[in-house]
Amino acid sequence: MERVIKFFKIGAIGFALLLVASAAVAQEDGGQAPEQQIEADSPGGDFLILAGAASGAGLVLLGAGYGIGRIGSAAVESMARQPEVAANVQTAMIISAALIEGATFFGLIVCLLTIFV
Repeated sequence: MERVIKFFKIGAIGFALLLVASAAVAQEDGGQAPEQQIEADSPGGDFLILAGAASGAGLVLLGAGYGIGRIGSAAVESMARQPEVAANVQTAMIISAALIEGATFFGLIVCLLTIFV
């Protein structure tokens, strides 16, 4: 299990580095002749924008699902071990899940605004 977590951490760091590097590569002229550049109004540019927004929305939703699942799992396990604190654990679980869901909606709206703007 620790290897899987380590693998996902390394993958997340690599993906973040790719996102940071893509901003550096996306210079105004891009090193290409003007006739070879992909403009946002061209069909290829629209596809890239839509693909980026869709993959971003998918990653946001996958992360939120994983986080809320972990919260629920840990809460049920702790309630099973100590039933007398079940009410406190359930309250903390609902607050944490609501915070994650709020951040998820924010990320999803940012991805969707990328499509419509």
